[in-house]
Amino acid sequence: MKEKKVKLPGPDHPISIQRNAARVVISVAGRVVADTDNALTLREADYPAVQYIPREDVDLSQLKRTDHATYCPYKGDSNYYSIPAGEKKSLNAVWTYENPYPAVAQIKGHVAFYPDRVDEIAEQLPTTSESLKSG
Repeated sequence: MKEKKVKLPGPDHPISIQRNAARVVISVAGRVVADTDNALTLREADYPAVQYIPREDVDLSQLKRTDHATYCPYKGDSNYYSIPAGEKKSLNAVWTYENPYPAVAQIKGHVAFYPDRVDEIAEQLPTTSESLKSG
């Protein structure tokens, strides 16, 4: 078996992970699949930013594990889930790095959603009064 190449983020391929201050709500077929105030925003090179949602804020009963898997030399092996309510549109719509490489260890225990395979990934910034309560 060919050994997988591991790469480290750097100036030629930067990766940053920061807590998202917004509430992130993800819906499919009129159902909320995820709702969190603890999303992590991962920015990688020139790819669009991705919201990683803690598993505890995802309705896992709406997901179905698939056999699909991919590999990223910066993050590791990823596993996938479909969202049956979204039918064909939501096949392999969700991915997770169950054992991410150390450079991106923060995304362990999180899942991410392809924007074109769900109906909406809404980011709702807190109002001034809400941020005063939490601050």
